[in-house]
Amino acid sequence: MEENAVKLFRRVRDFSSASVAIAIFLSILFSGLLGNHSMGWQVALAIMALAIGIPHGALDHLITLPKNQPKKMAIFVSIYVAVAVVAVIGILNFNTIGFCFVLLMSAVHFGIGDAAFINEIDKRAGSKGKLNRYLYIPAAGFTPVFIPLVNSASTDALAKVNPSLINWHQGLDREILFTVSIFALLALLVLAANKRIRESIDIALLLSLALFTPPLIAFAVYFGCWHAMRHTARLTLSLPRTTQNLSDGKIGKAFINAVIPGLPALVGTFVVAGGLALSGRDFTDEFFWMALVVVWALTVPHMAVTAKLDRAALT
Repeated sequence: MEENAVKLFRRVRDFSSASVAIAIFLSILFSGLLGNHSMGWQVALAIMALAIGIPHGALDHLITLPKNQPKKMAIFVSIYVAVAVVAVIGILNFNTIGFCFVLLMSAVHFGIGDAAFINEIDKRAGSKGKLNRYLYIPAAGFTPVFIPLVNSASTDALAKVNPSLINWHQGLDREILFTVSIFALLALLVLAANKRIRESIDIALLLSLALFTPPLIAFAVYFGCWHAMRHTARLTLSLPRTTQNLSDGKIGKAFINAVIPGLPALVGTFVVAGGLALSGRDFTDEFFWMALVVVWALTVPHMAVTAKLDRAALT
């Protein structure tokens, strides 16, 4: 099983890296052909990326509670949904404090999750060089979250969610861009010097995605094709059916079986986003932004549930 798990993790890692590289290429291509303000292709690509990523958080109840406890399961799901609903209301209606809090928590969660993913490979593949987590976690988490949001192109996007979020950085956009970029470059160089070349490439890809693609694409592709895919790969180690698939050498089936239970969440997210967007003048744009709000909101309970899983993977 261990060997098959490593194969699965490496395939997922290659997929996430290739997806980011393709997103960068397409962004440069379409921006040159259609202009930086053309939104159609951005929304289409972002929705596809989000669709890939949304199911990964819907398995939280399966890794938290056994199936033979329906009452506890119902309570868990109810609390989980209630927290997400409160987060949606907060993002849409209140000031920037809650938004900044969600951003900070998301960045930390993403960085820790990515480091845990790599550690799972290291433990099974017998890697000799230890990952510098103090550099990798902030670089891998803060880069895809904060750099896109200080991009001037994010102003219109935030205006669709909540106009009060436009100046969330309080005028420190250049300082945030400089600090996060320099830290990512430092991490990249130190990782390379420590012969963690693959992790150095990871940071280079994330930094390029954040700097050279529109903010919509940067976050959606990172969330759907990078974070979610890697987290789903980790879930195959926790679910009985998928662990059996890995033991039997059915790598692809193991991953699919970790995705299927989350598909209702994909449908539910789009239904909720569609309902929230119906009052908007431009349904396509509003639909995407409401879907993004739902994703942000679901991140809050998701982080709480996966914290234990992350700690276990990093030990």
